[in-house]
Amino acid sequence: MKKKHTPPKSPAPPTPPHPQHRRGPLPWSHPKPAHEDQDAPQRIQAILGSPSYRQADQDIDYLNLDETRGMRLQIDYQKPEFHLEQHNIQHTIVVFGSTRIAEFPATQCKIDALRVQLDTDPDNRDLKRCIQIAERLLAKSHYYEVAREFGQLVGAASNQVNNGQLVIMTGGGPGMMEAANRGAYDVGSKSIGLNIDLPQEQYPNPYITPNLCFRFHYFALRKLHFLLRTRALVVFPGGYGTFDELFETLTLVQTRKIKPIPVILVGESYWRQAFNVDFLVDEGVIDEEDRELFWFAETAQEIWRGILQWHEANGTALLRPDA
Repeated sequence: MKKKHTPPKSPAPPTPPHPQHRRGPLPWSHPKPAHEDQDAPQRIQAILGSPSYRQADQDIDYLNLDETRGMRLQIDYQKPEFHLEQHNIQHTIVVFGSTRIAEFPATQCKIDALRVQLDTDPDNRDLKRCIQIAERLLAKSHYYEVAREFGQLVGAASNQVNNGQLVIMTGGGPGMMEAANRGAYDVGSKSIGLNIDLPQEQYPNPYITPNLCFRFHYFALRKLHFLLRTRALVVFPGGYGTFDELFETLTLVQTRKIKPIPVILVGESYWRQAFNVDFLVDEGVIDEEDRELFWFAETAQEIWRGILQWHEANGTALLRPDA
């Protein structure tokens, strides 16, 4: 009989190495010692301290150069996008408005303080002017409550929409934006704030969801994120910043660069004076149909009902049929 062949026994595989540590150091794991070259340590320190040796993603000076602006633009867009995706934020309602319109007690307190100053200097024209302006802001303080109630309505419906959540998004500041974020906070809903890096220090309002508050370097990228997911734009009385966001959105819709969205101007008496759309139509600088790109509302219920009706008519209903 033929002897059966027995294959040689395979050696056992070596023990897996440690993922980080070695039993012995590699040659470059320590600097050249001074006893080999007395100037070596000083030269090595000069190399390690050189800007060229900094790791690129940790070199702030390099990242702030004009030549690296493209990278900054990319990460200014990508970081908020990443976090919004992680939170499954698919739909937003953007709220803009003045940072100077505060709730009634805060504004009244400022007026009282100004009047105390005026009592000691009754002929001070600047103080009289400040009081007049503060009283005009006080007359608009009811919008704070409207914005807050609107934030509550959106927050309460946040889990009743198709494909993800619907959340309030603001510029992250005080005033009208604070009120909208605060309303969402009142009902335990998430809300977003998009702050911008400015020469003057600023703070986000305290009612934004901590993991959904972002600070942008570029206004352009901030504006992009305002409109990427928005299902409506709600604009309270405001100044330059509010006008900037409003007119940019109207222009994008007018030119169909973005799909039409509902745009609601809150406070018709204010907006009729601040933005005379009829004059623009009569002057021929915009078309008659451009008058229909927005409408006016006064209460939180009117705003919310109008948004839902607009989307229903557009075939893009926000709420689920069973909601």
